[in-house]
Amino acid sequence: MRVVIIGGGLAGLAAGILLQRNEVDVLVCEKNNNISPKGNAFLMHADGLTILEDLLGDCDGLDLPGSLVDIFDLKRPCGKDLMYIKLQPWQCIKRPDLIQFLLNILPSDKVVYGREFSHFLYENEKAIAAVFSNGEIEYGDVFIAADGSNSVVRKALFGPTEYTAVEVKEILGVTKFTKLVINKKGTFTKYVDENSSLSFGYIPTSTEELVWYMQFNSTIHQIDTSSSPNQLFNFSKELLKDFPNDVQEIINRNDFTTSYVWNTRDFDMLKSFHKENIVLIGDAGHLALPFTSAGTTNAFVDAKLIVELLISEKTLADAFNKFYKLRSPVVEEHLKLGRKLKAEFLNFHLQKNGKIEVPLIANKEEYSNLKPKTKKIHILYFTDPVCSTCWIIQPQLRKLKLEYGEHIEIEYCMAGLLPSWEGYDRGGIKHPEDAKRYWENAAIKYNTPINGDIWLNDPLKSSFPPSLAFKAAQIQDIDKAIIFLRRLNEMLFFENKNIVKVEHLKEAAFDVGLDVVKLLRDIENRAEKMFDEDLSLVKSFGIEVLPTFILTDRFDNHITLSGFQEYQNFEAAIKTMIPEIVKNEIDTQPQSLFESFKTLTTREFAFLTNLPEFEAISILQELCYDGYIAKSNSRTGELWRLKEVVTVEQ
Repeated sequence: MRVVIIGGGLAGLAAGILLQRNEVDVLVCEKNNNISPKGNAFLMHADGLTILEDLLGDCDGLDLPGSLVDIFDLKRPCGKDLMYIKLQPWQCIKRPDLIQFLLNILPSDKVVYGREFSHFLYENEKAIAAVFSNGEIEYGDVFIAADGSNSVVRKALFGPTEYTAVEVKEILGVTKFTKLVINKKGTFTKYVDENSSLSFGYIPTSTEELVWYMQFNSTIHQIDTSSSPNQLFNFSKELLKDFPNDVQEIINRNDFTTSYVWNTRDFDMLKSFHKENIVLIGDAGHLALPFTSAGTTNAFVDAKLIVELLISEKTLADAFNKFYKLRSPVVEEHLKLGRKLKAEFLNFHLQKNGKIEVPLIANKEEYSNLKPKTKKIHILYFTDPVCSTCWIIQPQLRKLKLEYGEHIEIEYCMAGLLPSWEGYDRGGIKHPEDAKRYWENAAIKYNTPINGDIWLNDPLKSSFPPSLAFKAAQIQDIDKAIIFLRRLNEMLFFENKNIVKVEHLKEAAFDVGLDVVKLLRDIENRAEKMFDEDLSLVKSFGIEVLPTFILTDRFDNHITLSGFQEYQNFEAAIKTMIPEIVKNEIDTQPQSLFESFKTLTTREFAFLTNLPEFEAISILQELCYDGYIAKSNSRTGELWRLKEVVTVEQ
């Protein structure tokens, strides 16, 4: 089989690399003679990055280009914060860097330049050769069209494309600005004007450069794609005159000879991506508006899937039909989302008091066509940093993570267990001395290390400060926030430290890799609102017992579990929602468990390994003697910590 790829962009080069790796005779035909320096960059989701890493393979001396993006910071031009959230991992990569990266992997004799597609030669209704405008001809058995949104091949197969009207345009550029890049590392910063359809966003692409774009309503603000650099500069300065200093500096520093105007448009889904032995991939086959940032990842997913199907399916028809069946539902959702976000952008007045969506498709499952989707159960977990039962139930939660982690997601909600001691009366606890007695009885009943001396030596006045600290930690990193809560639990129940005090909050934050300064700052502002929202949830659900778990499946069915729960109760609830669920087998080797959790109580280790406690202690002591773990003692039990790392994990 000989495959001719028309178009040497991302999808075409990726398909070429994968075919060549599978020992298929392939040639990529690109119309341009060099890589354009024009300012443009891509945001790539984890699925695309995984494919990029697969493309890299064993190539020595090559690293993935670009810069990690894991924070979205949305503001008004006046500085008002609208959103500041943790993202799933994205990578921002300049287009020339990404193209060169792929060219470094694909053997040079597999790419031919200066070939602009003209038409196909046919025999018995099947294409036998691609003819190029320079008169050159390339014969093949299969033709993959990856010639972009203005695909000439698509026109040859299905006639002229009916694009949607251009109502939004973008001006794009790449600017050197080291100081701002350092300050905004890993952050997608976006300003949205509340008085017009106008936005400005920028993202670091390296240690010294950032890519930026300005989106505007082109029916109101008009500029041509042929505009001069000076016209682009003046146009941008005028539209952005009320935007903050970082935007002004980016525009002033930018080299507009490498910037350009992009007409954003899309077209309706095609009824097929192929005709006989010719198939369209990437933007040639489906085009969504740029509001979703889905195009680059889709290009790589298309390339990977089409190559897999060409190799695995018996006939071309089977491969191409399956390709359309798998990809069309996903890319159609991207098309719809792009149009929805465009409508919201143009109707800016409706956003003033409403939620503005993140301009990224952040759910990894939306891209996943290469494997079955996993059913999810959402668990709303009402807890508190000073709740002893929440500490006691840790073994069950850790086992859930190991056995059902791919099926469940847990959202932590701070329940405000102890506002203050003034007028406090809950479960027979009215004073700190009562809390000490309750804790120590629970420690004996559940064989869990809980030191109640804190309630005599340095009693906590409220659980609100550590709860606020947890919400502040969530602003930085949702996963690290859970690790942070675990560390607070250890400090309180095991180390007898008053986690209301700022020095202990700072210590815990530093231990788990959080930005301590930012954490303290966020406790005073953003975290308060987030904590108030949690307390509103507590009230609306009528939560009176901690912990409480509300399980919800994709059909909106609910199961509530309140108070201490045996593990089988969690399993029964999960299996009620997904009867066919298959849990993962736990690797009970001590090294595996400590790699997952870093710290374990004796009870946790025995629970996860299904061993009697005396056997668990024997194994742990041997690991400690070998220097693999360290042991910390409390008068109520032991905590074992992996020596190789400093941080702990939930």
